[in-house]
Amino acid sequence: MKYIVAGTGISGIGSAQLLLAHGFDVTVFDENTSRDAAAVSEKILAGHPEWENRLRIVLGKLDPADTEGAKACIMSPGIPGKAPFACALREAGIPCISEIELAYRLGKGRIAAITGTNGKTTTTALLGQIVTDAGLDGYTVGNIGNAYTGVVDKLTDESVCVIEVAGFHLETIESFRPNVSAILNITPDHLDRFGTMEAYAAAKERIAENQLADDVCVLNYEDERLREFAAGIRPRVLFFSSARELPEGGFMRGDELVIRLDGSEFVLCTTGDMKLLGRHNHENVLAAALMALSLGIPVGSIRRSIADFNAVEHRIEYVLTRNGVDYYNDSKGTNPDASVQAIRAMNRPAVLIAGGYDKHIEFDEWVKELPGRVRHMVLLGACRQQIADTCDKYGYKDYSFADTFDGAVEAAIREARPGEAVLLSPACASWDMFRSYEVRGRRFKELVREKA
Repeated sequence: MKYIVAGTGISGIGSAQLLLAHGFDVTVFDENTSRDAAAVSEKILAGHPEWENRLRIVLGKLDPADTEGAKACIMSPGIPGKAPFACALREAGIPCISEIELAYRLGKGRIAAITGTNGKTTTTALLGQIVTDAGLDGYTVGNIGNAYTGVVDKLTDESVCVIEVAGFHLETIESFRPNVSAILNITPDHLDRFGTMEAYAAAKERIAENQLADDVCVLNYEDERLREFAAGIRPRVLFFSSARELPEGGFMRGDELVIRLDGSEFVLCTTGDMKLLGRHNHENVLAAALMALSLGIPVGSIRRSIADFNAVEHRIEYVLTRNGVDYYNDSKGTNPDASVQAIRAMNRPAVLIAGGYDKHIEFDEWVKELPGRVRHMVLLGACRQQIADTCDKYGYKDYSFADTFDGAVEAAIREARPGEAVLLSPACASWDMFRSYEVRGRRFKELVREKA
């Protein structure tokens, strides 16, 4: 039996290795003809030369011989579900499924899956830590950087997989069913791929599509779209809110994070008990706690994990203080809503570095947050003029331009005054200058340490 694997990144490599380990023939396909087929093959076969006669690498275009007899095509998340080759495969009767669908079919244990526009990585990392701290056989995988397929053969019925799931994954699921799911929020992002907010939201909402009445779905009560969504799904819904008390779920009461479930109420922790900054992170903690409780993890263990948890790299990550200026790396703030949360988390005036790849998103609501919070902004990248035009529209004039990323960081360092913060929170993806937000964030930290 043969499978096609589309994409040669982390997900593609993981999918190919899993299929080969289970005895299937695999054709790995990438439209990028500049890829090194020998290097891809070597990476997949690492330590397993016996797989070589069942592996084929195809670059550029699939021929009929490559697809004949294929059971399915495993799509890496970076490849749109409506890619021409994928449409052609479906027309030929070959289904296209995601890497998480494949891993789900071959895996064991319980699943806690998290999606949303912002907060996924922090919530996934925190829940993953809660699970392992509680002594469970836990694995933290998915969009957080570790392929779900890479751990499948380690899983037992007692395992718990905590999965960060992007809309890109959910486009091509079929039977994927988490025991506990969460949608943290839905705000505009990736419209360059999905086209409309409706299509983007629909992809996120598929996380609960196969859940049953004995499963749990955790939702943000302050997201009107999710309140409406809750009325039409089968699993038990638990809401969280940072703005109001709820009859059931998790909510903020002053500086307390409160859980109210099954007729009982208790204070989970206070904002002073945790190392995370910002109201959005209080929401992330509430969501992770509700999921952990749904998995049967004791409250005391959850509290200890929350107190020990540090911010995820590139998400409002404190770098250093020099000459009275605090430096924060929020390179993962790749859309306006994420950047707003970082701006709000600053407890002092900020010099903001923003701009980057154009994902066809509007910046109006983001710009409205700048006055009184951002004393000056340094703009760069493909979106810099669009952002500047939006600033002009609302009368915000405290910005300047930089031609390079290094120049933008150096300009922000020069501009900052003692008692202020320099914040990299671009509100844009990195792809016009860097291959990932991680590379962008690490370069920011290097420059701050060298130049500040």
